[in-house]
Amino acid sequence: MNAYRLGALAPLARPGWVEAGRHLLAGLELGVREVNDAGGIGGRPLELVVRDTAADPRRAEAAVEELAGLGVAALVGEYHSVVARAAAGRADALGLPFLCSSAVLDALTEQPTRWVARLSPPQSRGWQVYADFLLGAGHRRIAVAAQSSVYWAAGTRILQDYVAARGGTISVLDMDALTPAAMCDELVGHRATALLLLVGQPEPAVPIVRSVRGDRRLAEVMIGAPAGQPEFAEWAASLGDDGAGVPFLRYLPERLTPLGARVETALRERLAEAPSFVAFEGYDTVAVLADALRSHGADRARIAESWPRVTVDGTRGRIRFSRRPGISVWQWASTPIQVVDRDPAEPDRFRILHAG
Repeated sequence: MNAYRLGALAPLARPGWVEAGRHLLAGLELGVREVNDAGGIGGRPLELVVRDTAADPRRAEAAVEELAGLGVAALVGEYHSVVARAAAGRADALGLPFLCSSAVLDALTEQPTRWVARLSPPQSRGWQVYADFLLGAGHRRIAVAAQSSVYWAAGTRILQDYVAARGGTISVLDMDALTPAAMCDELVGHRATALLLLVGQPEPAVPIVRSVRGDRRLAEVMIGAPAGQPEFAEWAASLGDDGAGVPFLRYLPERLTPLGARVETALRERLAEAPSFVAFEGYDTVAVLADALRSHGADRARIAESWPRVTVDGTRGRIRFSRRPGISVWQWASTPIQVVDRDPAEPDRFRILHAG
């Protein structure tokens, strides 16, 4: 019997964030395996057709074209926001349902679309939660070390608008022009109490952290990473103790659902390490699409029409999609959000600092 096919996008090669791609794919693959172990969908197996985006928007667009031509019922995955935006634009144009697992850019499509839904929270919501954490911790003079990209620029605007309205300031340090050492000199001049890393991982994030940690003038400066760089083991392996105490965003609840607790065990075995929130996003993506396929088969239009009627118990809570102001896609509105860091006393342990 022919399989139901899902096209899956993930960054599995550099310059993509390969560790994030590996966790995303592990969650997707576990979800598919469990569906098939339970008899498939109406007796038909579920199959992933995986394409590596390598963080390249054009490569992603070509993959969407190819997967649509291969007859996949829907598209899933992707981690990098700029890449997901390119994929969402092509999926919208082709009439291919796309459930975006892990990208947060608010403007995922130029115009409102019925074809695209998203599990991860929009960047504006998550980064405002992060700004609340900063302000609550007493940080009013904040610097961002930023590279040029649509994603980093959007994050900077969110922080600037939110913090300025509450009496704080955001200074931007251009990491396309500054070395980490020169950035430290600039940071001293700004008298900031917090430095946020709006840059790629591991370069230049790791050298920046090393430079700041090694500069006695900046001993009291908190380093933060709203985009989540410290979530993955590569961060800890690269920085050791210097990588602890760097607050970041992750999309997990204080307690996983019973399903989530079981999936965590299976993901840990599959990955041979603790699963990141990205792995749970991958699993939940398949749970949603499997439910849609059971109800509507492989008809693309009917899958897209089902987004507002989805009610699925995921690993992190009940998943429902709705329209949100300023967001062009169907959005899971209650995605859990935490600000966490690696405990300086035990860098493999995460501390929850704030929730929103």
